[in-house]
Amino acid sequence: MLEIDVTRRQGDFSLEMAFTAGAGVTALFGRSGSGKTSLVNMVAGLSRPDCGRIAVDGKVLFDSQAGIDLPPEARRLGYVFQEHRLFPHLSVRDNLCFGMKRLPVAERRVSVDHVVAVLGIAHLLDRRPTGLSGGEKQRVAIGRALLASPRILLMDEPLASLDGGRKNDLLPFIAGLSRQFDIPIVYVSHSMEEVLRLADTLALIDAGRLAAIGPVEDLLSSPAYAGLTGHGEAGSVLAATLCREDSEYGISVLSFPGGELKVGRLALPMGTPVRVRIHAQDVAIALVPPVGLSVRNRLSAQVRSVAPFDGTLVDVMLECGGCSLWSRITAEAQAELSLKPGMAVTALVKSLTIARGDVADRPPGQTESLPG
Repeated sequence: MLEIDVTRRQGDFSLEMAFTAGAGVTALFGRSGSGKTSLVNMVAGLSRPDCGRIAVDGKVLFDSQAGIDLPPEARRLGYVFQEHRLFPHLSVRDNLCFGMKRLPVAERRVSVDHVVAVLGIAHLLDRRPTGLSGGEKQRVAIGRALLASPRILLMDEPLASLDGGRKNDLLPFIAGLSRQFDIPIVYVSHSMEEVLRLADTLALIDAGRLAAIGPVEDLLSSPAYAGLTGHGEAGSVLAATLCREDSEYGISVLSFPGGELKVGRLALPMGTPVRVRIHAQDVAIALVPPVGLSVRNRLSAQVRSVAPFDGTLVDVMLECGGCSLWSRITAEAQAELSLKPGMAVTALVKSLTIARGDVADRPPGQTESLPG
């Protein structure tokens, strides 16, 4: 568990942040310059807070009042940067073991064989970094950080320099790291797709302050934080389970408390927990259940709230089986429908609008972070 309560001024920018990050993956999300990297650098010991306290699993790394400021090498943290920062004169094997060799044998909790197997890099061990692709280099960098047996793993936009294909190759590995190695991860990102696929808990950072922290589904489904998550990302995130498939039509069916959602076929085992994002602009509303309609997803819902977004659009929050479903309709449509809280309606979502990048498999037993 990471406990952080720090302040720091850098020129005209000030950072004041306090929160506790538990097991699993905690994503720090915010605009460029909001303080995400500055925060993880203070945790790593690469920069010093003006005052405050940082601790991991009860081990105090920094305490301004007690005069404690451990150097980076004494903090037992793994750090994966945007660039791999591998040693070009060393083989992959030697890069992997660089930090591990500096640990007493009794403190080595992660084995080379386990890391190599999970990251799929056995065929790279005798090669030099110059002969590796960008994705391969980042796998090695992740492996090196893990083999230092860290108390916590810090990852600062590790996929930012990779193309879409290499990102997709690495995302499943990163998603499983926290569970497979029992190491909490603090993950800095500006990619909503990465947050959707990786994070258990989301911390929204704005101008050096913690705006909100909590389960990904709650924060991404709230209009209150749309200004921080991006108005283009406005929508709901639902926890669901893959319950069946229709191979004839290439459809997978997801079950959630509000009913079922049909999406394009997913290459996942039956029963897999998933997280699905539904964009607000893709949710239409009908006052009565429609017939003779091509839209496959028709969900019974109740209007929870109606609020103007701007002069031409209106945000309508629906409750669907206890889950929040966000719809953004035109002001003209609202004038015609006269939607009010408590009204029973039908929410309509085209299967084709739920892209594959909007569905991510999720592990069971997620652990949330707690506010500081």
